[in-house]
Amino acid sequence: MENYGHTTVLLKEAIDQLKVQPDGIYVDATLGGGGHTDLLVKKILNGKGKVFSFDQDINAIEFNSNRFVDAIANKKLVLIHSNFANLTEKLEEQGIYKIDGIVFDLGVSSPQFDNADRGFSYRLNSKLDMRMDQNQKLSAYEVINEYSETELANIIYQYGDEKFSRQIAKNIVNDRPINTTFELVEEIKKSLPNKVLNSKGHPAKKTFQAIRIEVNSELDVLKTALKKASDLLNDKGRISVITFQSLEDRIVKKFFVDLSAKNNYPIGLPIEDKYIISDFTNITKKPIVPSKQEIFGNPRSKSSKLRVIERN
Repeated sequence: MENYGHTTVLLKEAIDQLKVQPDGIYVDATLGGGGHTDLLVKKILNGKGKVFSFDQDINAIEFNSNRFVDAIANKKLVLIHSNFANLTEKLEEQGIYKIDGIVFDLGVSSPQFDNADRGFSYRLNSKLDMRMDQNQKLSAYEVINEYSETELANIIYQYGDEKFSRQIAKNIVNDRPINTTFELVEEIKKSLPNKVLNSKGHPAKKTFQAIRIEVNSELDVLKTALKKASDLLNDKGRISVITFQSLEDRIVKKFFVDLSAKNNYPIGLPIEDKYIISDFTNITKKPIVPSKQEIFGNPRSKSSKLRVIERN
């Protein structure tokens, strides 16, 4: 079991935005170290409310089973070992068909990055892995060693916004098999011009992000989960989403804008204003970002953005 020495980003802001009621039903879609779950449980302790927390990483489930022994025993908290794409199905198994709020924290937790065995970090040497759910078959090893050069180049460009994706993919394919994270870092480094290698930031960051997204189907899973979450919401129920990179934030922003759009009737129809309505209100036209103090204490929070939507 991993030690979750993890600092939750925008913790108070994300939960405050849910307007938690003691008798409500709430979901933490990304349990991780349990920061958001802890606040949710505290807010419903004196009522009839309940919290359901999801994580596909068994290490997170095991860690929090010990952390929240009392809340679980008192039936205030249920931990669910599953990807949040299975939100509706897993909640129905618990007899839950509507919820009052849900929080998504889309960052990879610090223990996953900091544990070399998980293969997420370009700063630690280990076998290529990057699976959030270690029961799944596809890992970074298969992506790097079995995908075609074209497939690799497309993934690295689309998911990592890496301009030198073609050269990186070409070198990877020419030198396969690639077994470890450091071997992959070397392939990336030799594919980049000196001006990039000497610039600020790690040269492998974009490619590692892209491979991780592909391994875990992160963008497709996010779209599925957002739709399910919005369908589950009671009136005045809210969704809080914390993103850490532009691809995810773009998906969340577009989903919230589309969801909160008013009925699009053709111009000129004799329809009263009261019928031109939306089922949702986009609470955060501009995202909430961490304070300078939070960024100073936790540099990983710098790129985070919080967006919130409410069912009317």
